[in-house]
Amino acid sequence: MMGGHHAASGAAAWIAVASTAPHALGWYPVTPLGVVTGALLTAGAALLPDLDHHSGTIAHSLPPLTKILARITEQISGGHRRGTHSLLGLAVFVALSTALGKVTAVVPFFGSVAVGAGLLSVLLMGFALKALKIAGGPGRSWLLALGLSAFIAIYAPENNDWLPVAVGLGVAVHIVGDLLTHQGVMILWPLRIKRPRSLAGMPVLNKLWRSSGCLSLPLIGAAGSWREWALMVPVTVYAIYGVIHAAFLTLTHWAVA
Repeated sequence: MMGGHHAASGAAAWIAVASTAPHALGWYPVTPLGVVTGALLTAGAALLPDLDHHSGTIAHSLPPLTKILARITEQISGGHRRGTHSLLGLAVFVALSTALGKVTAVVPFFGSVAVGAGLLSVLLMGFALKALKIAGGPGRSWLLALGLSAFIAIYAPENNDWLPVAVGLGVAVHIVGDLLTHQGVMILWPLRIKRPRSLAGMPVLNKLWRSSGCLSLPLIGAAGSWREWALMVPVTVYAIYGVIHAAFLTLTHWAVA
């Protein structure tokens, strides 16, 4: 799946789960401002698994930091669409974000600031800006990422466990998105269960179980296909609408207060 679509799916997932508006599920309710900040961070988290490719788009989002992290991640995860695209990778990302979510500091005027969320969001905002082709050069990328991250750190949702929820949602929808392509993902990594050669001729199974050991439900085919666009255009519209709706409610509340 294309990077911009990963980001949009992450934002849409957060809105569906966290917003209490009629167009959402409200399973993990936060304030309208929390919907906005969480959607931004989840959009970035939905690109986190692609840090396993040292020459990919994400690796060039915040140089030189992301290039270094991409090479390290690629080595640890076994390559692209391996460890970071697995259930184990999802668990590791959630554990790391849980630890960072506990890092806070009291700042005059702003009160308690989510320092850990702010630090992580610098990286994630860099990913999202690059994937959405908003960033421009490295200098502008760093400036925008730092600005958005400061906003997230100051106005993060009050729920103590919101950060791992946002990161977990983002990573999960990324894995599902890539699972829907013909290449698939190695969901059980580090287990690599290759398809037996004797099953290669089976017309359905050979699409679902790749010879590499990856599993696939190729409903959208190749990344960037018309089927992907048909799926992601309404998802993107939903994400944009949800953020604008939450932002409007926030501004209205501030105006009344």
